[in-house]
Amino acid sequence: MWWIVGTCANLVIALAYLAIAAAIVVPLARERQVRSNRLGAATAAIFLTCAVHHGGHSVRALLPFLHSWQTLGFSVSTGIYTRLAWDAQAVVWDLLTAGVGLYYLSLRRTYAPLMRGAKLFEDMRERQRQALEINDNIVQGLAAAQMALALGEVAQSEAALTETLGAARRIITDLLGDVETQTALTPGDLRRVAPSTLTAS
Repeated sequence: MWWIVGTCANLVIALAYLAIAAAIVVPLARERQVRSNRLGAATAAIFLTCAVHHGGHSVRALLPFLHSWQTLGFSVSTGIYTRLAWDAQAVVWDLLTAGVGLYYLSLRRTYAPLMRGAKLFEDMRERQRQALEINDNIVQGLAAAQMALALGEVAQSEAALTETLGAARRIITDLLGDVETQTALTPGDLRRVAPSTLTAS
């Protein structure tokens, strides 16, 4: 019957979503970022509430078998109506949702280093740190090279450019290093959104 498949599917959804919520919030709590990393906390809350919602469907469908729950005021008719609400279309969507939840959990093993707590939901402090590093090591280096060239100090300008290029390579290596160790880049993965505006002089 459809309600049996729907009940099982919703149990799988509830368990999968609970596991996802825990996988998100536990590292955030360990790093004390539950309050500061609002995107991560909100995402965990979405999965948690969805888990409770789908788990509730399964519990209501099983009420006719849960005699101890009936003594707590839960009506058997609620379980019967819940069973009747499941049709082929509803069950198909529940099965798809369960499949997506399990697929997401399987991806966490493949991309584990990229999906741990704060790394999955990078906060603004990390972006600001990267922006400051780029400014200090690249923008200021280029400005120094341009100023030296304007003053006719070619050797000093070339030295500044060499140092800036080295700093740029180090920054790019740091940004892409963790990704390359876990997922191999293929041709076209790092394609530019817009063409370069630099022109040869």
